[in-house]
Amino acid sequence: MRCPRCSSENSAVVDTRGDGSAVRRRRKCESCDYRFTTYERIELSLPMVVKKDGRREVFDRAKLRAGLVRACEKTPVSMDDIDKTVETIESQIVEKYSKEIPSRQIGDFLMEALKGLDKVAYVRFASVYREFSDISQFVDTLKSLNDKKQSGSGRARRTN
Repeated sequence: MRCPRCSSENSAVVDTRGDGSAVRRRRKCESCDYRFTTYERIELSLPMVVKKDGRREVFDRAKLRAGLVRACEKTPVSMDDIDKTVETIESQIVEKYSKEIPSRQIGDFLMEALKGLDKVAYVRFASVYREFSDISQFVDTLKSLNDKKQSGSGRARRTN
């Protein structure tokens, strides 16, 4: 494993922890004493993503995570919650799709997960994902969230 600071290949494992889906290793570079973390996880056979225009591309976990991080900026959602959500969505994809998955379905999985994580992040993601063209679509999304909250089916999260 190369050190991200000095590119030396001499590093020692300081700590190892596993959470079932990945092994987290804390490492220390023996050349510059820099400490860094690596993750080891099973490489799943993931389906190809079919984009709106018909193109196909390899599923990219980092892209999914980046979208979640962007939606959750300046919200109380922790990075651990984001990583768990990515793992959950990835598991749903592996379980339900073997060869191909429409990008729309990945977005739907993400929307559903964001509903439970944070309402602001949900609306933020929805505005981009659903390509709102006017304020009425935005208001409709807010109303649907509020309706579910009042009916008791949505988890209310208090933010300051």
